[in-house]
Parts: sequence; C-alpha cells; structure tokens
Amino acid sequence: MKNKVLVVDDEQSIVTLLQYNLEQAGFDVITAMDGEEGKELALKEKPNIIVLDLMLPKMDGMEVCKELRQQRVMTPILMLTAKDDELDKILGLELGADDYMIKPFSPREVIARVKAILRRTQNPSETNEAETVSEGTIIIGDLHLFPDQYVAVFKGETLELTLKEFELLLFLAQNKNRVLTRDQLLSAVWNYDFAGDTRIVDVHVSHLREKIEVDTKRPAYIKTIRGLGYKLEEPKGE
Repeated sequence: MKNKVLVVDDEQSIVTLLQYNLEQAGFDVITAMDGEEGKELALKEKPNIIVLDLMLPKMDGMEVCKELRQQRVMTPILMLTAKDDELDKILGLELGADDYMIKPFSPREVIARVKAILRRTQNPSETNEAETVSEGTIIIGDLHLFPDQYVAVFKGETLELTLKEFELLLFLAQNKNRVLTRDQLLSAVWNYDFAGDTRIVDVHVSHLREKIEVDTKRPAYIKTIRGLGYKLEEPKGE
C-alpha cells in the first residue's frame, strides 16, 4: 500500500504543487485548505504523515498540532511556515511537531524530509547507524525501549512520544553514560543541518524529562553536563 500524506495549506498553489510532486513520488495525497478540515481528515483518514502549514484559517497549525497530540494522535507532523521566526519554530516543536521547514522551499526537499521521517518510523533497519546499534530491548532503570517497534515504556506505562522524542531518547540510551554534545545529537537525530539550532535539542530533552523524571529539576536519567551537552545514565538507588 502507498503511504498516505495529508497536506494542509490555505494557498492553492502550494497544495497543488505538493500534491503533484508527492503523487509523482508514489504517495497517496489528501488535502485540506483550513485547520478544522485538516484536523478532521487527520482523525478520519489516519494518514502516515501530515504536512501542516502554520498560518491557516479557522484553526492555525499550532492549534491543530496541539489538539491532535492531546487526542493521542502521534502521526508525524512536518510543519511549514513563511515566518522565519525562532519563537514559532520552538513553539511548533514544543507542541509536538516532528520537523519544521521555512517557506519558500523546494518540493524535492519536502519529499526528502517526508521520506526520511517515514523511513525512520516504518523501517528502523534502514535508518542511520546510530539507530540500529541495538536491535533488542534496552533497559535502563524503569525505562524500557523497543527500537524495532518505536515503543518506550516507563514504569509499565507506554510513553506518548513524538518521533523525534523517541529517536533522541533511543540515541541517548544507546550511548548510555557517554556525554553527547548538542551538535552530536542534532547530527544523529535530525540527520541534517538544522541551521545549528541546538535549542531544538534542549526543547526535546525538556519534553523527555517531563515524561521520565520524578523531579525535572534534579533529573535521575538525563543529566546536563554543563558546557558540553547531555548524557543518559542508570538512576542511582535511593
């Protein structure tokens, strides 16, 4: 079966351009012209990935992303925006977007990003070396990671993670006790140049801590190494 892409944008020219190029690349494409319709189609059609514009009528992309995540819809989201605004970028990722692109963009780049996200989601064995170091279950304290299924369990409860959150947690776990710089994490997890924006790493680490740390101010798992980066370690006994 073909992968299904939902494109949500209020500019007809962009919708037409993306639909044509994605279909030429072998995808099934459904489209929406406003946020409310986009959200409804995401729930009804269950696409494999959503390409979501930020500025939309009726409901903006931020709100669509937020409401889908609140309803436990973890479909990967590639967010598009004409705003080259640092705050928008960080806020979009905080709300659960998996990736981010600034308009104008080339259809070829969008297709490359979509394929990369789906490859990591559906075929972990085809991802980069950092993600295939360990094929079995990884157990660190109360944290259990299942790389082949892209599933993380903490204290017996399955974690609701975005694709990037899972990949970051997995890479940290596969390098347990090793200090990793923000640039190393950007390269390994995002797999391309994200304009050197290491704040994206900090945002995702913060999200992970909220889900696996009892006290986010005194983390037991993901430690900040001041001036360097982060490392994941076995929690100390009480």
